[in-house]
Amino acid sequence: MDLFGLFIIFAPLNLKIDKKSMLIVPVKEGENIEKAIKKYKKKYDKTNVMKELRRRKEFTKPSVHARQEKIRAVYREKISTQTL
Repeated sequence: MDLFGLFIIFAPLNLKIDKKSMLIVPVKEGENIEKAIKKYKKKYDKTNVMKELRRRKEFTKPSVHARQEKIRAVYREKISTQTL
């Protein structure tokens, strides 16, 4: 079977399969399959699926989340106001 001119479609196993959850990577004529896989990996990283899965792994209370955000904001402010 000729792979060129086809689309490689990868769908995450843990999500419902619909148009929104699929990554479609077009493969051009004469394009190497490794290059298509590299494109897929780049698209996958941009969707932040792994970050979302790690975030959902355990529940954090809203008060803890707000406290962490406040600590991060103080840290960013401290870094931005520091003079070299």
